[in-house]
Amino acid sequence: MSIYLPIAELSVNIFVILGMGAAVGFLSGMFGVGGGFLITPLLIFYNIPPVVAVATGANQVVASSVSGALSHFRRGTLDVKLGTVLLIGGLVGATVGIWIFSLLRSLGQLDLFISLLYVVFLGTVGGLMLLESLNAMRRARRNETVTLKKPGQHSWVHRLPLKMRFKKSKIYLSVIPIIALGFAIGILTSVMGVGGGFIMVPAMIYLLRIPTNVVVGTSLFQIIFVTAYTTVVQATTNYSVDIVLAFILMVAGVIGAQYGVRVGQKLRGEQLRALLGLLVLAVGLRLAVALVVTPSDLFSIAIGGVGN
Repeated sequence: MSIYLPIAELSVNIFVILGMGAAVGFLSGMFGVGGGFLITPLLIFYNIPPVVAVATGANQVVASSVSGALSHFRRGTLDVKLGTVLLIGGLVGATVGIWIFSLLRSLGQLDLFISLLYVVFLGTVGGLMLLESLNAMRRARRNETVTLKKPGQHSWVHRLPLKMRFKKSKIYLSVIPIIALGFAIGILTSVMGVGGGFIMVPAMIYLLRIPTNVVVGTSLFQIIFVTAYTTVVQATTNYSVDIVLAFILMVAGVIGAQYGVRVGQKLRGEQLRALLGLLVLAVGLRLAVALVVTPSDLFSIAIGGVGN
């Protein structure tokens, strides 16, 4: 059964799109990530133009993040003040990222840039994640313990000026690294269509020493507003958000996430990270192969960065 996507300007099998959304939703629930870094490459594999895949993929991130943030807010594990500072940097970064996105599209280099960025990004993150998880499983077999720095211990980050007290997180920290982190995630959101939680969460825990119990909820709070802002601006400036595609992905993703949570609860943390690392590497490898293999159709007509 085919359905026409008005912005992507092509017909797709609705069951394939439903399957993609459900699969990414399942993985999102299983691993606790937004899934934007997975759905965008999958859409590109299915010949959805990258400009549409990036802008539309962010919608699923919003949908999956809202319910999670509300849950954390009810449990009192969301630092709204900290999230607001992150959000300020994120909105500025998203604005800059959309400008970069529009510039690359006008130059006709957007598709190549997005693919290269994903290959480098997914290869690096997936490799580090797999290496860390394998080391953790090896230590678990040997009954070894690892001593980590506790939240609140000082590093060079805590010596920066313009400090602010965040009572919910019980930290006294400069706003400079917080805004810088939000800015970087904002650029990634608008250029790559990702929520950025799988970068922001480790950075908040290991770099900023923010207590783990408030990190996830606070990260989701920032992701909701930055991805929503990015989606609206992309729709009004680049006209690249396909509402039909977004709706199908969101519906399937919400259903898939419910089953993913159940499966994820049965696996240990290091096993989940190893599986996610393998998945990220596989997607990055598939994109890398697509960049070097000669396409079946050597000629195409590109208008405004979208192949027709």
